Amino acid sequence: MIKSPKRPSHKVDIQRVFKSPGQPDRRQIVKWITTALEESGQPYACVIRIVDEAESAELNLQYRHKPGPTNVLSFPFEWPEGLDEDESGEATLLGDLVICAPVVEREATEQRKQLSNHWAHMIIHGLLHLLGYDHIEESDAEEMETKEIAILKKLHIENPYIEVIHE
Repeated sequence: MIKSPKRPSHKVDIQRVFKSPGQPDRRQIVKWITTALEESGQPYACVIRIVDEAESAELNLQYRHKPGPTNVLSFPFEWPEGLDEDESGEATLLGDLVICAPVVEREATEQRKQLSNHWAHMIIHGLLHLLGYDHIEESDAEEMETKEIAILKKLHIENPYIEVIHE
């Protein structure tokens, strides 16, 4: 009997500070993260904090110096100077994602997207930021969007960057 390779076990701490209908459950979130990280072959850990507009706006102002709430904020983990990453085989800590549920819900409605698909996109988008991707430069944005589209395709979710026109 041939055994399939064991998939790494990712650790996800979900903090629901704000609850609203339509938020993904733990199983969905872990599936999205596992799909996004499946090529890495190593276990990762992250925190996902689901917040309201007030907390998102406060963090956005404090860390990005931008007023108002935003859909997702990424806080990559950085090892303190002088300490090396643990080589014990434990999950590598990626960092924290702060997701503003009301903004994600509003965007899904405004963009005429299925809410669960938009949640998946925002979590994958934030996760890629934790992995070092960004979209400041045009070429970096194209690389990040291509990666997002490929991951979402594995989840049978359409390209989120294609604008759907409804009459």
